[in-house]
Amino acid sequence: MTGVHLTDVARRLGRTRWFARVGRATSRLDRRLQRATDGRWTVLGRPRLPQLVLTTTGRRSGEPREAVLLQVPAGEGWAVLGSNWGQAHHPAWALNLLADPRAQVTVAGRTTAVRARQASEVEAARLVAQFRDVWPGYEAYAARAGRPLLLFVLEPELGSAAS
Repeated sequence: MTGVHLTDVARRLGRTRWFARVGRATSRLDRRLQRATDGRWTVLGRPRLPQLVLTTTGRRSGEPREAVLLQVPAGEGWAVLGSNWGQAHHPAWALNLLADPRAQVTVAGRTTAVRARQASEVEAARLVAQFRDVWPGYEAYAARAGRPLLLFVLEPELGSAAS
């Protein structure tokens, strides 16, 4: 017998403003929990959404900055979408990638060096549809944000060894 999982509830509530506020408020806890468990646990329990931990270099501080993000596959790498929960400004991690496209991605405890690039229009049409399948709230976030959502493809660096 399968019950309702917190992820299923979150996917239904993800479009609402109050859920976006809760999501923003729990993101630091989610990062710590995922890091401590090598991605085996999230604030919603066992992950049922395709997630990664993105480590960028802070554009002002020069320090490593982590963000837990939903992802969809993009060739040999991953795509991430800068919705920022529907806020009017871009997320810091996206601005960090614009300043320095070198980053690291951790998926299921394996870390890979990547280089980010903005998705082409053709890629974006396909990838945004995939993101909406994973998290229906992206449509509401895009409408609320009133700005184009930055969409990045994270491609593994040649010769980078996953750890």
